[in-house]
Amino acid sequence: MTDIVETWNGPGRHDADLTRVLPQHNAFHLSASKLAFEHWYFDAQLDTGHIVVGFLIKRRPEDLPGARPWVEIIIYAPDGTRRQVSKKYPHKAATFDTDRFRVRIGDNHAHTEFHDNGHCVHHVRLAEDDLELELRFHNEISSWMPGQGETRFGERDVFGWVVGSPRAHVTGTVRIDGTTREVTGRGYADHNWGVGDMKRIISRWHWGRLYDEDYSLLFAHVLTQQHVGAHAIAPLMLGRGEEIVLSTGETTLTEGPARLHPTAGREFPEWISLHVPGKLDLRLTVGQVIHGHDLLDDFPIIRSRLVKPIAHRVIGKPAYFRFESEFELRVHNESGIDTRTGTTLHELVALK
Repeated sequence: MTDIVETWNGPGRHDADLTRVLPQHNAFHLSASKLAFEHWYFDAQLDTGHIVVGFLIKRRPEDLPGARPWVEIIIYAPDGTRRQVSKKYPHKAATFDTDRFRVRIGDNHAHTEFHDNGHCVHHVRLAEDDLELELRFHNEISSWMPGQGETRFGERDVFGWVVGSPRAHVTGTVRIDGTTREVTGRGYADHNWGVGDMKRIISRWHWGRLYDEDYSLLFAHVLTQQHVGAHAIAPLMLGRGEEIVLSTGETTLTEGPARLHPTAGREFPEWISLHVPGKLDLRLTVGQVIHGHDLLDDFPIIRSRLVKPIAHRVIGKPAYFRFESEFELRVHNESGIDTRTGTTLHELVALK
């Protein structure tokens, strides 16, 4: 069993005082390890009804050591169709700054602009094939990370998470199939880094967030594998207006009855609930699976009808889900319980 250290500021798995997120926290974390990984993520729900997702990737945890940097764009159209394109680049075509967020991979690039009032704007341009995003994420809440931003597994392995933009007003343009649209919307941006073979450490994780007129909530619930103690890492942030009012890892997640998804090849829960004692309760009831994917299909050799059943027996059934769900959020405050409802998106990645 590996010793696991969550770097909360305290007391316990909680941040009584928030860590101030500095420019270098969202910058490239230089490491000599061949198992170092790092990527930056952006998404936005636009006034056109599109959901756009973008990645700038130094190396993903599942990539081979020495893998080339790459970018990925995913666009979900209002009719439910999905467009996805990714491209790898030579190492010499990519640059990653270590003192602030500024990344370039080929002609794709992103950086953060800091203002004197403490607010910041993240600029992102991603263009591959017939898809192009040129967006600005204007922070409406300060950047956040749980505790000191890292979870440590033993002496060598680490996983880091900082949220550069917990909630943003998004402006810019989107080009799809030669048609360019001026867009606005609401967005989010975060950044992961670390060292180690996360497939050996992590079993599954839920990740998501929700917004309404007053509240912003982010959560992740990561379960380690049995040989790492089946430990639950459960950071959650709650914002009210422009203020972050809760930063905690004292979150309990419960899953509802399981339902089989034929494309992903495994089950997903019909609902999940999160509970922070004395602070909040959240229930997400799955309305539809926007994206269900068998992760073995990403490997051409494995996805054949002859090989895949064998791989499922040996490796398991790793899958990715993106859900659209109804939420009910109950926030405990000085005047009682404030209940909010709506719809939101969230994800499940199950590796085992």
